[in-house]
Amino acid sequence: MVKPKKHILVCASFRPNGEPKGKCHKKGSLDFLPYIENEIIDRGLEDVIVSSTCCLKMCDEGPVMIIYPDNLWYGNVNSEEIIDEILDAIENDVIAYEYAL
Repeated sequence: MVKPKKHILVCASFRPNGEPKGKCHKKGSLDFLPYIENEIIDRGLEDVIVSSTCCLKMCDEGPVMIIYPDNLWYGNVNSEEIIDEILDAIENDVIAYEYAL
């Protein structure tokens, strides 16, 4: 595996006790993980990985995604079309301002 240059973090709403209590998981954030992973593979983004996280404390903006090391926070990521726009931005090394927090 190539050491990733970008890491996509997707809020899964988990709290330290392991229970999801925020809003991101209720809005389907976990359902998008396979889509994101498949898109990364299909686009040949060998230097990008995706992981789920504990609650990111931005519930009102959820589902939330963060792109590191750029520290780009995206909110209301609730469709494959939005994810595609964010992945396009990663590929083009730009910001998807419409969803940026």
